[in-house]
Formats: sequence, C-alpha cells, structure tokens
Amino acid sequence: MGRDGAGARERKRHGRHYTPATLAGFLAGRVAARIDSTGPVRVLDPACGSGELLFAIRDALAGRLPGTPVELVGYDLDPAGLALARRRAARSGVEAEWRQSDFLADCAELPAESFDAVIANPPYVRTQQLGGAAAQALRGQFGLRGRIDLTHPFVAALPRLMAPGGVLGLLCANRFLTTKAGANLRALLLADLTPVELYDLGDTKLFEAAVLPAVTIAVRGAVRGDCRYVSVYEEEAGIAPDPESAGEPTADPGTVHPEIADPRIAGGEIADVGIAGGKGRDPGAAGSEGADLETAGSEGAGEIGAVRAVLPPRRDGSFERGPTRPGPQRRGAGQSPAGRAADARGGSRARGPDSCAGTANEERELFAALNGTTDAMVWRQGRRFAVTVGELAMEPGAAAASVGWRMSRVGHDDWLRGVSERMWRTFGDLGRIRVGIKTNADKVFIAAHWGDPADEPELLRDLITHHDLRPWWIDRSRRTRVLYPYELTRTHRVPVDLARYPRTAAYLERHREMLTARGYLTGAGREWFEHWVPQRPHLWRTPKVVFPDISDRPRFALDRSGAVVNGDCYWISLADLGGDAGAEDMACLMMGVANSSLGLRYYDAVCGNRLYSGRRRWITQYVSRLPLPDPGTPAALAIMRRVRELVAESEPGAAGQAELDELVDRAFAG
Repeated sequence: MGRDGAGARERKRHGRHYTPATLAGFLAGRVAARIDSTGPVRVLDPACGSGELLFAIRDALAGRLPGTPVELVGYDLDPAGLALARRRAARSGVEAEWRQSDFLADCAELPAESFDAVIANPPYVRTQQLGGAAAQALRGQFGLRGRIDLTHPFVAALPRLMAPGGVLGLLCANRFLTTKAGANLRALLLADLTPVELYDLGDTKLFEAAVLPAVTIAVRGAVRGDCRYVSVYEEEAGIAPDPESAGEPTADPGTVHPEIADPRIAGGEIADVGIAGGKGRDPGAAGSEGADLETAGSEGAGEIGAVRAVLPPRRDGSFERGPTRPGPQRRGAGQSPAGRAADARGGSRARGPDSCAGTANEERELFAALNGTTDAMVWRQGRRFAVTVGELAMEPGAAAASVGWRMSRVGHDDWLRGVSERMWRTFGDLGRIRVGIKTNADKVFIAAHWGDPADEPELLRDLITHHDLRPWWIDRSRRTRVLYPYELTRTHRVPVDLARYPRTAAYLERHREMLTARGYLTGAGREWFEHWVPQRPHLWRTPKVVFPDISDRPRFALDRSGAVVNGDCYWISLADLGGDAGAEDMACLMMGVANSSLGLRYYDAVCGNRLYSGRRRWITQYVSRLPLPDPGTPAALAIMRRVRELVAESEPGAAGQAELDELVDRAFAG
C-alpha cells in the first residue's frame, strides 16, 4: 500500500495496519512454542492482509516441528493485500488458502474446533468509525456490551473455531489491559481461553499505528500455572523512581503528549478527538472519561524479508534465558543506586545506543529481552527502554474482567498489600471526579483574545487547561478564556437568554453554521449555542483540585479563582468534600498523596496505563483508586500542613518535595 493521503485515510477507516516482519516473527514464535502436534497443524488468520503472520507461523512451526504438515487459511477483504500474499506464497512455494471475504460474516458457518492455532492482528476500528448501527449489530451478534472496536468481535468469534488446547496469538492495542472499555476483551480471553503470556510492548514503536501494541498468547481450555507478563516502556526523567533512587531531578512538567499536540492549543483548544469531536461528529458512544486519544494512525507494514529477531523457543515452550542484566533504572540520566547494586551482584550493564550496529541489532536485543526471564535495559532508536518481567495479577471472581489487569512481582505485591492495609479510603470514595467542559466547537468558544463578546464579560470565564497546571499551583500566564453561556447560580445547566447579551448573540450568530452542525446537541433538545458538556455551573466558584488528563507525572493543584476547567483536565470540587474548612484539609491530603512518589508508584502498580514517553492518563477510572491514609492520624495531619506550605510557595523546591514524599511514605508505613 502507498503512503499517500487517500491511502492513509483508507487505512484508518478500515483499521489496516500490517504487521512488521520482526514483530510477526516474535508473535509466531510464541504461538509455535505452545503447539505440540504429530498431525497436520491448521492455522487461521482472520484478517491476514499480505499474509505476514501466516508466513511467520509457517517458518516458526518448520523450526519447532520439522516435517509436520501446516495448513494455512487467511481471510481479508482487501484485494490488494491478498494479491500480494498470493504472489509471496507462489515465490516461496507456500501453500495456503486465501479467502477474500468478511470473516465476521462467515465465521458462524465455519466448523467448530477446526483450527489448531489462530494468529491475528485484527483491524483496529473504533465505535465512532464503525457507526452506531454497525456497532450495535456487532454487539448483538457477538454478545458484547458498551464501547467496542473491531478487535472485540474478531476475538469473540475465535474460541469456538479452536480445537481443545489450540493456541491464540493476538496482536492488538494494549489499552484493553487496563481500561473500562477493555472489559469486553478481558472477559472474552477468560471465558473459554486461558491467557498464558502477555507482552505490553508500550512505546517501542515496533508497530507504526498510533495505538500502543500488546501481544497475548492464550490457550483453549484450562492451563496450569501463572500467566507470564512482560512490559516495555521508555525510561524518562519524569518516571517514578524506585525507592533507592528517590530524589533525583524530574522532567519539566509542561511537556505536552504528542498525541494531543495541536497548534490550536495555544488558543486553549484541545485535540479534536473522541468526545471533543469536530464539526458534526456524533459523540454518542463516547463516555465521560474524556477524549479517547489512542486513535488509529498510519500503516505499520514492515519490509518483506526484514530480519526476524526471535530467540529459538525450546520444545517444551519454556523461555530461553537471555544475558544477565540489571533491574530497570527508573530515571532518564545516569545509573540509579538499584542499577549499581545489580552490577555489584554480577549483572552486566546495558549498553548505550552507539554500541548497537543498527536497527537489526537493537531489535535482536529487544526480542531477546522479551523472551528472557529477568528485567533488562535495551536501547532502540536512541531511546532507552526498561523491560520488566512479572506475572499477570487479576481480581478474584467476576472482577477479573471488570477491573483492569496489572503485573505481579515478588516484593512489589507485598508493598501493595501494606499500602492497602493502611488505606483509609480511596479518592473515589470521597468525592466525584469530573472531566472538564467539552464544547465540541472550541474554535468558537475558546480563545486568548476576544472581540465583541469581551464587551459582555459576564459570559467570559477564565479557563484552566493542562498548560496551566504545575504540582500544587496554577500558572495562568496564557489567560485563556471560554465563552460560557450558562447561568452560574443554577445547579444544573440553564443557558442564558441571549437577548440580554446582543454582542455575544451576534458573535455566535456568525458561527451558527458550525454550531448547528452539532446535530446531536440540538437533537437532544438543547440550544444550538450550548456546550456539549458544560458540567455544573454553580460549582466553578467553589475551590477545587485540578489535574491534567495526560501528564508524565502527577500535577494536582488547588484552584481558588473560580475558573472553568477545560476538557483536557479533571477536577474535584471541594463542595463534594463537605465544602467547609475540613474540605480544604481533605483536598490537601489528596494532593499530597497524588503528587508524591508513593502515589505515582501506586498508580503504576495498580493502574498501569502508559502512553508514549512515560505519559500517563489521569482519568476518573484511575485517580479514583488512589489511596488515602486516615486523616486523623499525626502522619496525615503532617501531610496536610506540608501541602498548605507547598501551595503557598511560588516555586516549591526539591527539598520540599522530598519532605512531602517522606511524610506520605510514613503515613502508609507499618
């Protein structure tokens, strides 16, 4: 496929992101390691594209089970991809059955238990791109609920087709591991399958689609033993330190995540995605958790014939032990005390980027680390990555699917249990965590410099965006304001009478076409000039804790200005905490925990949602799980006092942060 603009739009529409050869080889190797057969091995790829995964599994099985016949079946709707697959098969003498058809339409007619393995990179198409009617039909056909993408029905169709003991190798977006929307997929993987290996490939960019990928290996039926869990993420200065390395400098908090970088942000706008959608977009499927920023991107096809950097699997499916390496450092510059301790125990230090002969060598090191049994540090494209090895941890019973999955590690779980035992409440127990306003027409409603509406200042409100937030305090140097056409004294949204504001009315009238294009708003009985999500107007004047949706480290701050909060941030009103002097004490306690090294470590352990370069999503689902100590204890009272001092300081220093970290650690210590 070409990389022209029209081709890119088609790839995004249909979710076509072909698998690079190196990643295909790794996935195929892990599937093959789980297959033991003396007869023909039948393998299905339900969305095969140019056949990369099927060619890879054939090679892997030839190495693991020499002489065993392999029957390949590939489905796809793309004639160009299938034509390329047929040419490749003819050149290499590979026999395969290529079916140009809709797998989801045909799957019910396929014989049950007819495949020994399924290897798949399903198309990633979100609900908004599918359309409401198509999404609803797929939910009904495959018994799904809530927000879905095309990965969900593909995976739902597979267990019935797999023989007992059959192996699934799935490449998909890693967001299913931790998000509420991923509950469908987690439930499917637990119903008739048993996950045995998980690889969260994080921000390695092994796959060029904008989503971050994960590899799941699952077996049809019950399997004894734990599920191996490996994650790979870039080490950045802003990432939480291990206890041994606390106190090192952190990154500039003003860094913007590349997925929301947009020239309009200078005027206070957020990226035109998800619920903050563009002109005429129906946001009906979007939830209250803010914009879904993990959108499909460009094609991820690798060059045919690229090196397959995969360690040969043992016949019993166990893992080849890679070279001994130190545990992952938690900072971006220099080696942490933990890393030096690993050297002292005889581990070899990870080499710098100049020591690699090129991309092929870097990928060999990365895949060797993925197959290894110990933590490792690897370099890729000039960036350093921590490879962390553990086991899958799930909540018991029905919560195994509804609550996000996390990694379990020796020692780390003991620390988590200790925090949980001394936890008084969670953030979500105390108050509602709301997303900021979403106008769905930011070009009209948000600006730093206003014309006519400025003569009617009652409707222009200061707006807090993610740019303004620092730990503890708010920097309003941009002075972005929002046109907020609501009565501020009402507990629910009541739009103003525009007849009282003629200049504002004239301004909005000039943009009527853009505003009325939001047909879902007027279709819900709302006024054409309203915001899509205005939140509770009367709460803006009450002090509130505000924090950005996306940030490499926590930036929880206290606002007493009465400003409105934008949709790239979340907030907790002190009215929900009681609205009195005790509410501000509680807000200080919450900020103290959230902005501490313990809070960040707890987030990574329990929530585990990472984007590129160490960025995290600070949304309701995750923040609500942060722990709080008993506010009546001396340790908690000391945290409140220290936070009040930090809020009052214009530039809190490293010493103040270190003292706060120590106080929070003490509050949760045994």
